[in-house]
Amino acid sequence: MDPTSIIKNHVEKPEKFKGTDFRHWQQNMLFYLTTLHVSNVLTDDEPCNPPVSLGQNVPTATQMKQFEKAVETWKSNEYNCINYILNALDDSIYDIYSTFKIAREIWESLQHKYKNKVACSKRFVVEKFLHYKMIDTKSIVKQVEELQVITHELEVEGMGINSNFLVGSIIEKLPSSWKNFKLYLKHLTDDMSFEQLVLKLRVEEDNRLSEKADASSLSQMQIRWLHRAKDCRHKRDHGGGGNGGGGAGPSHQANMADSETQFIGVVEENLVTNTTDWSLDTGATRHICNIRGSFATYQKVSNEEPMSLGNATTATVEGKEKRF
Repeated sequence: MDPTSIIKNHVEKPEKFKGTDFRHWQQNMLFYLTTLHVSNVLTDDEPCNPPVSLGQNVPTATQMKQFEKAVETWKSNEYNCINYILNALDDSIYDIYSTFKIAREIWESLQHKYKNKVACSKRFVVEKFLHYKMIDTKSIVKQVEELQVITHELEVEGMGINSNFLVGSIIEKLPSSWKNFKLYLKHLTDDMSFEQLVLKLRVEEDNRLSEKADASSLSQMQIRWLHRAKDCRHKRDHGGGGNGGGGAGPSHQANMADSETQFIGVVEENLVTNTTDWSLDTGATRHICNIRGSFATYQKVSNEEPMSLGNATTATVEGKEKRF
């Protein structure tokens, strides 16, 4: 099999040009036309005069035959090149150039029209990079990937940026909620590659998502506890079941009290704090609750005694209460 035909069969046809990224399309298209051996019509003129040997006024029969073959080849390449270019244009652009009869005219017109946009494109890409701001409502890693695409556009426009500058720029663009992590990254003494930065951001983002999921689960548990405690108080205060439906008997009331206190504390004394965190009942002598109405009695304390919580933070004690 002819190697040329093998190459032709494996050449990918460029995507249709839609008016953007002309330089990239032009490079792909020129390679495509060169592989198909028709790109010569974009630079060479059509053969006009047959060659003649030195000292002769008219070409020989052989020279005329070679000339006629060259003209025929050129016209065939011209016809094919025009159609290859037109078929690689989007419909919105095809109608403009379908009336052109010479491939070189189409090529030069496209260059004149869309290369003028390159300077504007450079300034636009620079503006996109400088004014890009990260937000909390979107994945940080996804936003870094978007910045990477803009960086690639800068490289295509011949304005590639230094790796350290890119890393520093991304750190500076992190949202305000990442302030502490941003300071941590800034104080690292060793230079960090773009790939290393992405890895650190991905790990940090995964940890934050995990903590948020744990907090959401704990919040739902807290809501269920409050509803259970409220139902128990209602049954205890208004009676429910037993003694012919007229109020609860002693044993039933005791059961209600026991049922309630297992959600708000099972020891004699509890501490009231101003935190929204909850700690589970571990059998310790002091417990935490942030709902004052859940207590039978409440006494405000004057000394602000700190209380250590299960998540390694502390809260100020506001008062003490007795169990139901």
